[in-house]
Amino acid sequence: MKFYVIGDVTVDHLYFLHHIPTPGEEVSPIRSTMQPGGAGGTVSVTLSRLGHEVILAARVGADPFAEVALSRVREVGVSESGVQIDPQALTSTITVMHTPDGQRAMISSGGANRNLDAAKLKKKDIDSSSALLVSAYSLIGGPQREYAVKAIGYAKKAGVPVFIDLGTGAVNAAGSRLLDSVLSADYLLLNQRELLSLTEQDNISEALESLYQHGMKQVIIKVGALGSIVWTPEDTELIEAVPLEDDIVDSTGAGDTYTAVLAHSLLSGLGLTEAARAANAAGAMAATQVGAQSKNITLEGLKAALSA
Repeated sequence: MKFYVIGDVTVDHLYFLHHIPTPGEEVSPIRSTMQPGGAGGTVSVTLSRLGHEVILAARVGADPFAEVALSRVREVGVSESGVQIDPQALTSTITVMHTPDGQRAMISSGGANRNLDAAKLKKKDIDSSSALLVSAYSLIGGPQREYAVKAIGYAKKAGVPVFIDLGTGAVNAAGSRLLDSVLSADYLLLNQRELLSLTEQDNISEALESLYQHGMKQVIIKVGALGSIVWTPEDTELIEAVPLEDDIVDSTGAGDTYTAVLAHSLLSGLGLTEAARAANAAGAMAATQVGAQSKNITLEGLKAALSA
């Protein structure tokens, strides 16, 4: 299968701390590392490792960080035909701070990604794809939003399924203004906080009813250690998390891995419930190594995790 992915590529600076520093405080990390990341990069890498042809649409700066951001993309053979180079803006970087009790804080710069040029989008690449996967960060605004909206329009006309994955940063930046942009999704993925912010409702039931009134038909809610909730107008089901023997060490990119495996599973013929269970396993597996793209998610690994 062939997937077209629109989303950021970044350099992730990961710091594992005893506590999140207060204003004016300087702390030393327990551990620190620099890894390739970003929703677009992580989704693309995961799909490529599962054996698919993938085109990634993102934008990097003409700087050394671009090599880091794209290192895993290149390693696994993702097509860079949709990757643009910005002569002025820098490659996106994200600083992530983790604590042993699960707290996390982030500093994120969209950088060159936000200048993704819609004039360079090729309609034939969308038309020939099995699915279009869009990170909601691409829908916040500016040229990148124009690119994503244009691609979604091509996909809808060609009958190509559209997956849109929200993100906390995207919802924080745009809030309920994202709603009109995501209603064209065949599959909308988000967590509970994002769902409530997007719909401006107080609980999950009311939020899902709001999406239904707007015409949404398939929603997947990621609920962390509990697994995920799949919703259609006919049914709502909690798909429990898949237990693993390995410890969870870094959740960065786990949600993006979930999205990639959900799309892979659905396009491979699984029903929504079975696809969500496979995605639960993949998201958990991704979190057993440091770095969004470090864990090699394979068909064999997924099968083993689901049969354990």
